[in-house]
Amino acid sequence: MNKVFKLGLAVLTLGSVITACGSKNSAESKNSGKYAAEQTLNWTESSLLATADLSKATDTLSFNTLLNTQEGLYRLDKNGVPQNALATKTVVSDGGKTYTFDLRKNAKWSNGEKVTAKDFVYSWERTVNPKTASQDAFYLFQVKNAEEINNGKKSLNDLGIKALGKYKLQVQLTKPVSYFKKLLAWPLFFPVNKTAVDKFGTKYGTQARYTVSDGPYKLTKWTGTNKKWTLVKNNDYWDTKNVHLKKINELVTESTTTSYDLYSGKKVDETLLSGQQVKNNTNNKDFVKRLPTATTRLDLNQNKVAAFKNLNIRKAISLAIDRKALTQNVLQDGSVSLKGFVPSGMGNNPKTKQAFNDEAYVKEATSYNLTRAKKLLQQGYKETGTHDLKFTILTADTDSSKQAVEYLQSALAKLPGVSVQVSTIPFVQLIAKQSAGNYDASVKTWQSVFADPINFLDVYESNSSYNTAGWKNNDFDKLLEEAENTYGNQPEKRWAKLVAAEKVLMEQQGTIPLYQVAKSQLLRSNVKNVVYNPAGVPYDWKNTYIAN
Repeated sequence: MNKVFKLGLAVLTLGSVITACGSKNSAESKNSGKYAAEQTLNWTESSLLATADLSKATDTLSFNTLLNTQEGLYRLDKNGVPQNALATKTVVSDGGKTYTFDLRKNAKWSNGEKVTAKDFVYSWERTVNPKTASQDAFYLFQVKNAEEINNGKKSLNDLGIKALGKYKLQVQLTKPVSYFKKLLAWPLFFPVNKTAVDKFGTKYGTQARYTVSDGPYKLTKWTGTNKKWTLVKNNDYWDTKNVHLKKINELVTESTTTSYDLYSGKKVDETLLSGQQVKNNTNNKDFVKRLPTATTRLDLNQNKVAAFKNLNIRKAISLAIDRKALTQNVLQDGSVSLKGFVPSGMGNNPKTKQAFNDEAYVKEATSYNLTRAKKLLQQGYKETGTHDLKFTILTADTDSSKQAVEYLQSALAKLPGVSVQVSTIPFVQLIAKQSAGNYDASVKTWQSVFADPINFLDVYESNSSYNTAGWKNNDFDKLLEEAENTYGNQPEKRWAKLVAAEKVLMEQQGTIPLYQVAKSQLLRSNVKNVVYNPAGVPYDWKNTYIAN
């Protein structure tokens, strides 16, 4: 099946503050009173950085770091519209299946080499090469021969990307893709410096010293496991005159209590908020509520727990969860109960303009009804020949994750014969276990890369690398196949297939949606020009500055 697009994440990075750039470039000299003297951003993160290798990244923090340290053909503006970056001209031909790019000639890597068309070719070939074992390789399957190459059926030389010259690049697709330029603004599609990969080998992207940059900043002081690192202005960047921050210090604080104290003490410029902190700060001039297209769900691993293969048992677990109580009484951070797997903000019916999550709503899949849950569970026990259900829920060791899983443990304990244990581990370890399917049940968070329902639904295709819980459904697969291939150029019919697919996923309780993740924060009001993307990699700090 020609796969489309998904991005695994479990914890969103949060962006924040700045302080002023010391360099006297032309943009600053014209506005000398505009910028603070000290351009240093002190920023908090809720998890460790997993990787700086774009072929290996699967989480938001890694991609956020790559977005700010690397450069691709386009960058998204504040409205989510792709704008030229390394591309200076794009010609689309062959009915939308061929893209030809002219590249700027003044872009350099931080090791001094020029950025050329061959760097894109090498990067894409590296990602689809089965030896790389990129979990995200399928994102490139809309490029000619990419899927066959990844499956070992064709040579890397057959990939539909060619350097027509040092600064001319051509890409051939298997079909027209209306959102292709938005994909090209995502770091997975950025170039990679072959010299650096050859030099560092398997260490590439595992520490700051094993990376090179062609973007606004360079990654420094990251050892691969530490809780502090710094993005430093890259003076070799082609547009360095418009980069105002001198450096961005990032600090991991798993608890918002810690980051809030640091913010209050003016040690950091931004903090995430949870629960009571949100209530206490809604009138604060620095308060910012963000509702990204990120969802938290509970996956039941049918490959580990045989009882989870039973539909009535899966439905019972879902019906025992009061999502409003979880969001309003436990999390209290502005997170919103989900109507389905696909959240709000992921698009509207091209004809009626109805939001996807409203049109595809299957009420029972996300409702709370403990009486019915107990009845279905007893049916499930009878069908499976069991009398009890014991399993462990795996999640991250962050405040919100702990709160959510403790609530789930309490809620599910009300079901007869159900006993739930909780395991909380650091985020980097969590995504490794989730990727390997090494869990009974797990709380997972998924963030889209662009606002289209396929970016969520594709997670549960039978052969998806992110579908590690074992739910598979032929009808679901067929609907996605038709949406993306048969009706790819017929918006209304494509939409109908996606709605139908979501309904199948929910009617079969292929996953248990919980809530859309709010990211309320305090961000100092003198931090300007932070580009925030709710439907993708969240924070672009290229043009951010600290105002006087």
